[in-house]
Amino acid sequence: MKSLYNYIIYTDSRYDNKKYIDGKELIINSELSERDYKFVNRIGTVKSIPINYKTRIKPGDKVIVNHNVFRRWIDVRGKEKNSSSYIDENIYSVSPEQVYAYKNNGEWKCPDKYCFVKPLPQDFKWSLLKEKELVGELVYNNKLLSSLNVSVGDIVGFTPDSEYEFNIEDQKLYRILSHHITINYGRKKNKRETTQSC
Repeated sequence: MKSLYNYIIYTDSRYDNKKYIDGKELIINSELSERDYKFVNRIGTVKSIPINYKTRIKPGDKVIVNHNVFRRWIDVRGKEKNSSSYIDENIYSVSPEQVYAYKNNGEWKCPDKYCFVKPLPQDFKWSLLKEKELVGELVYNNKLLSSLNVSVGDIVGFTPDSEYEFNIEDQKLYRILSHHITINYGRKKNKRETTQSC
């Protein structure tokens, strides 16, 4: 099965809503609502790549996709519906714009449009926020940002409301569009030294 313009991907599970405690399975969310997006699986495996689209992604690569790809929802009549990406149980047609990163040779990489940033813990003791606002550490990079001398491990600033939260390999990350990265503060060490000297 191949598509002209979309990836065909599959997943073992639509939802990431199970935890194991003392060897027992606990389902932490079972509702279909506007709040269930946090529990939707966002990682699939590429079955085939688009015929008319050049890509560095290969069949067998893991991909991070938009949460609405696998999600089920309830329409205004109260009927359960699959997403528009649905083909068959656990098989989906996904446009290139919905693929945010891919794992090739054991390493996550991003298309030029996207990157992933890890939020930084708040170090100002009087702050009510747990994380620093609009700043984080670049974790998954792309060729566009690399060409601008922005590297993995750099502390970067980004525009308000550009963060899209993901949980990837047990760490909280924000998917951010490359053009929303506004400043490169450099490495963590340099950022700390700059903060302390102010």
